Amino acid sequence: MKNIRRLLFGSFLLASLVPAYADDPGLVVTDWPGFDIEGLYTTYKEKWGDRPTYSFVTSDDDTFQKATSGFGADVSHPCAMMVPKYREAGLIEPWDVSKIPEFKNIMPEFLKSSVIQDEAGVWIIPADWGATAIAYNTEKVPADDVASLQVFTNPKYAGRITLPNAADDVWALAYLATGVTDWTKVTEEQFNAAKDWLRKVHPGVRAYTSSGSELVQLMKSGEVLVAWSWPDGVALLRKENFPVGYQRTPKEGVTTWFCGLINLKNGKGSEEKAYDYVNSWIRQEAAAALVNNIGYGHANAEGMKAIDPKILENAGLGPIDGPTLPQLPFDLALRDRQVAEFEKIKAGF
Repeated sequence: MKNIRRLLFGSFLLASLVPAYADDPGLVVTDWPGFDIEGLYTTYKEKWGDRPTYSFVTSDDDTFQKATSGFGADVSHPCAMMVPKYREAGLIEPWDVSKIPEFKNIMPEFLKSSVIQDEAGVWIIPADWGATAIAYNTEKVPADDVASLQVFTNPKYAGRITLPNAADDVWALAYLATGVTDWTKVTEEQFNAAKDWLRKVHPGVRAYTSSGSELVQLMKSGEVLVAWSWPDGVALLRKENFPVGYQRTPKEGVTTWFCGLINLKNGKGSEEKAYDYVNSWIRQEAAAALVNNIGYGHANAEGMKAIDPKILENAGLGPIDGPTLPQLPFDLALRDRQVAEFEKIKAGF
């Protein structure tokens, strides 16, 4: 199985270095693998004859590094807590929402922060949302075992768990597991408690995954029984009729987030195409494509209303009856410290 992981890592590394396909060179988009589904760029393709050129990345920090390196993407798809980092680095410019008709239907809760929109404009167009929660093999893991986040420290599952290779999701897990639901007000004591908890968990981690498809391979092979998972891996497993459960109400809670589209200053492509891409992504009809293919919620409220509530519940997009830690923008110095500590922990220090 080590060879499988090396192969997966190599394929994602290659994807992060070069565009997946040389499609329309007039617009380059950096995104995670799997988001290049036609339902999100339908009207863009209708107008321009091709989909954009995608360059795939493996994490928010990987995406940021590409932007700072002068890679030249036009549009990128980070999560909300990254917006202060892009703004501070002078890498993005606000969107002119008068050119985005469906902006009026964006869920208002995603626009409350002055980091997201202020007098200068809107710095990220909310696009998708969801929760990171516990995915588990229902044939091998009793429901009682995933009633608490301490399942990740349970010796029964040592070597059979996986966490995302994403510092924000992993730290959100650690904070929740140690009693914190607001990472905008973290004390030194709380930081240390979360750090110690992650070090306790690390020896039992089979792999830190970079995508839903990687998680699917590990769970289907039987290597992994319990995962701190984004919804996409669960959606893929359910499409293959794999016995996967998705526990979104452990007693300590789960973490919620939203991601969106930013307008990069160093892009070399067409500004008109950038707006056409955003308009295709957030149109109402794209909501069903996103939910059905990836299992993420869409930021267009009207688009989500058109989807059968049973489909949303099955995708893990229903209301959460329990604590949550929202991944809101927070102190950059603390985030940098968390990223650095996560790298140490993965390296065994």
